[in-house]
Amino acid sequence: MGRSTAGVTARVLVISGSVGAGHDGAADELIARLRGLGVRADRRDYLDAVPWFARIVLREGYTLSVGHAPRFFDWLFNKLETAGWVQRITLGLCFAARRRVRRWALGYPVVVSTYPLASQTLGQLRGAGALDAVTATYLTDPAVHRMWVHPGVDHHFTVTEATSRMGRLVYRTPMRPVGGLVSARFSERMAPERRRALRDEFGLRQDQPVALVVTGSLGMGDVPGAVREIAGTGAAQVLVLCGRNAKLREELDGLPGVVALGWRDDVHELMAISDVLVHNAGGLSVTEALTAGLPTVTYRPIPGHGTANAATLAEAGLAPWPKTPAELAEVVREHARLRCDPSSVIREQDAAAAVLGLLADANPANDTTRRTA
Repeated sequence: MGRSTAGVTARVLVISGSVGAGHDGAADELIARLRGLGVRADRRDYLDAVPWFARIVLREGYTLSVGHAPRFFDWLFNKLETAGWVQRITLGLCFAARRRVRRWALGYPVVVSTYPLASQTLGQLRGAGALDAVTATYLTDPAVHRMWVHPGVDHHFTVTEATSRMGRLVYRTPMRPVGGLVSARFSERMAPERRRALRDEFGLRQDQPVALVVTGSLGMGDVPGAVREIAGTGAAQVLVLCGRNAKLREELDGLPGVVALGWRDDVHELMAISDVLVHNAGGLSVTEALTAGLPTVTYRPIPGHGTANAATLAEAGLAPWPKTPAELAEVVREHARLRCDPSSVIREQDAAAAVLGLLADANPANDTTRRTA
């Protein structure tokens, strides 16, 4: 990785948010890579920094609104994009978290956020001159949202150039693509005999494409409708990951041409035996698929960030967004014959190397003068 950290305490704090699994997943991978480079890296959950009632709203409100009030969630997502009372309340919540986040950051030359509200708090602290650490945001979403961006944050990192370009053009914020924070296992190739054995194990035919449907850790969105439509097209047999949603798995289990699974730790192998990924949110699973070279399709995205991510991925040519079952069948058949070029994720760079560079450049002794509001 090439950057010396001589004279600087080799410590990095990563602040995530336990809403879904994508933010924590990226944080854990970054920490593992940094520790492999000899850097002490620790993680904090941003939800521990906010008042208890806000913690409940952020964690449970997300699931309830997406699952039961999608129009409200879409409205909220759009309201957060522009100045107004919704944005003011949210930024006020980020302000309330400042004291604890500042205490967490003591002694760390570099602090990285993988959760948008944590980025807002870090930017507020940095802009007020109340935080000495160099700060960085790692965007886990393909689409840039206002809550991901703060002028007080020193660096904004993205997975792909498409996201960086959006940040520069729409938000006038420099962003740097550093690739996906996913396990190296996703870039490994599976031996043909292992692939055949795993398909047999799951009861999947060898002579028909497999569409891997991912629903996030919570199994949200109109997953039953999407699964039935994919299976109904006859374009592929369906392997669906229901996350921790046991009710969803029970509903889908036993449908013709469908294999429903719960929470899994072997997603890299499931991607290796599949021919196309179908997603509805655009988070960590899409990054994993891009890294694995697995063709990706968006279908029936969840509201808010799901539709925003779908539009960004489609515009960048990373994942088409069919709107009807007929379009879906055509796209699945076409993509199941391909294997993507993993260079759609920046592979020659590395997020840990980027953070290591920040650590080498950090100078806690006089950094408070670097930035003022």
